[in-house]
Amino acid sequence: MFASPYWVAYRTIVIKEIRRFSRIWMQTVLPPVITTTLYFIIFGRLIGGKIGPMGGVDYINYIVPGLVLMAVITNSYANVVSSFYQAKFQHHIEELLVSPAPHWVILAGFISGGVARGVTVGSVVLAVSCVFAEPHLHSIPMTLLVFVLTSALFALGGFINAIYANSFDDITIIPNFVLTPLTYLGGVFYSIDLLSPFWQQVSLFNPILYMVNAFRYGLLGLSDIPVGIALTMTLIFITALTLFSLRLLTKGIGIKT
Repeated sequence: MFASPYWVAYRTIVIKEIRRFSRIWMQTVLPPVITTTLYFIIFGRLIGGKIGPMGGVDYINYIVPGLVLMAVITNSYANVVSSFYQAKFQHHIEELLVSPAPHWVILAGFISGGVARGVTVGSVVLAVSCVFAEPHLHSIPMTLLVFVLTSALFALGGFINAIYANSFDDITIIPNFVLTPLTYLGGVFYSIDLLSPFWQQVSLFNPILYMVNAFRYGLLGLSDIPVGIALTMTLIFITALTLFSLRLLTKGIGIKT
């Protein structure tokens, strides 16, 4: 297996992606740590003390899962969208497309690179959170599973964005106008039980809500949504985006001219 041409192609792409973000760690790893630290100071310490407990735990502990996933989502998405679009812009994506490597290997390589960055940054942010809060790690397997699934889902989203992007401006539209609102409205800073029944139903259409709650269960044992449903919905989103991404690659949409 490890000597097969497919494995060599996959490993090469993954190593390239990991070296790409680790070489500029001051731009990829450090900023999320600083941003999350500010969130903990402002929302956790200053505002959280006035809000009081939420879900039976201190507010600063309650927001830890959401803040960690914010870093995971942003970085896994950014890694793939920037890397794949750059490959299009510099016209060396053609070298991959004409190689013997099948499309699923190319896709898996880029997505794995995004997962590597998302998990790396998320782990660092989680470690920093221990300075301000006391996450209990209710379920380590669940925590690790949601880490990987969330990174994979938004790496796929970044891949699709990169395929359709025609300029560097296009790769910033989705993060700014879609991901950021969905993240803030995905239960990062509050429980949806605080919302009216109508807005609770509306929130169920937000995919980030399921991941935040599954991750909160892994860390704190709390969730507004049954964990089984949260994981199922996440897997459905991943499957749908994977099939769509492979279809785009196969048809050469946004790549072949």
